[in-house]
Amino acid sequence: MKKEYDFSKGERGKFYNPNVEFYIPIYLDREILEVLEKVALRKDLEISSVVNQFLRKEIEILKYLKE
Repeated sequence: MKKEYDFSKGERGKFYNPNVEFYIPIYLDREILEVLEKVALRKDLEISSVVNQFLRKEIEILKYLKE
């Protein structure tokens, strides 16, 4: 690395986009991933869709238990 860098010709915010959505990578255990892959294949869906369905159901259960 250099001791100093010249940013005098740099543009502030050139790549900034306030509407961008960030997706957090989630790492699953091998056996869980295998089950989800089978379910996704059987339902002809993406794994992310299957995971979202499971999580939505879990959230509904938690809401029910919270009441």
